[in-house]
Amino acid sequence: MEDRQVSLAEARNFARETLVGFNTSQDNAQIVADAIVAAEADGLKGHGLSRLQGYSAQAKTGKADGHAVPVLSRPAPGAVAVDGKGGFAYPALKIGLESLIDVTKSQGIAMLGIHHSNHCGVAGHHVELLAEQGLVALMFANAPASIAPWGGNRAIYGTNPIAFASPQQGRAPLVVDLSVSKVARGNIMAAAQRGEDIPEGWALDPEGNPTTDAKAGLAGTMLPMGDAKGTALALMVEVLCATLVGANHSYEATNFFDGEGARPGTGQLILAINPATFGTNYLDRLSELVLSVEEQDGTRLPGDRRLASRKKAELEGVTITGALLKALAAI
Repeated sequence: MEDRQVSLAEARNFARETLVGFNTSQDNAQIVADAIVAAEADGLKGHGLSRLQGYSAQAKTGKADGHAVPVLSRPAPGAVAVDGKGGFAYPALKIGLESLIDVTKSQGIAMLGIHHSNHCGVAGHHVELLAEQGLVALMFANAPASIAPWGGNRAIYGTNPIAFASPQQGRAPLVVDLSVSKVARGNIMAAAQRGEDIPEGWALDPEGNPTTDAKAGLAGTMLPMGDAKGTALALMVEVLCATLVGANHSYEATNFFDGEGARPGTGQLILAINPATFGTNYLDRLSELVLSVEEQDGTRLPGDRRLASRKKAELEGVTITGALLKALAAI
């Protein structure tokens, strides 16, 4: 099968109809499609259209309930809780974020916790939405185990992303999005789908040896950023988005890439702050900080490349690869 260059609208339609064909409701499929095409447009291909293969397989077997309707509750004045009901994470995040915005603007600070969830894609996109509403936000999420504790040899932690976003004056939000592994696991999955090697230093094979084989890396463990510091961060994220909100720990979660086994049941936690609460000239001070970074030659702010990729995709569209079409046909 050949690659197809399509507009963003065509890509969203393709993703939506693919998921509907694998037993997902139209509403849920649209929310998921919007999220993965946004990731593809930003050049984050590990969370983009390549995810359709795993999502479709999960929906087909019921590992992810494509018809799930998340349930929202308010356990405390500054808290929003969402039970994802075993479905895709994106519908749970959508209703949770809508409520979190309102609560944060009235309370000054609020927290959203989601359990019975699944892969949440680009964590930076969810906090970016809050920053567009004038809020400062932090997000923590866990994923199926792929990183061993420092000094250990059995995976306990996931790649466990951390994201931050803030509004800025007269420009797009400042967004920081990182994984506690050296690279996101989705990058290795995308390389495996394309039949490409990965750089040495990304992952270890099942025997604990460095590997450039993407499939061996998926079967083995990921290397943390910053060595022991990376695994310390992974533990922190695990406590916040799993232990605290009642989600599965990473070592209890099944993988996001196929339809086999129980539901992953992972979790997400988002903390949102209204900067007006403190009565400071926050945006002016942030502008000063940003300028102090950008005035130095050779520097850039986190997220600049994403914004450039986003603008390019709006003009040129994105690619639906022949490898993805072949993989979908084989499910």
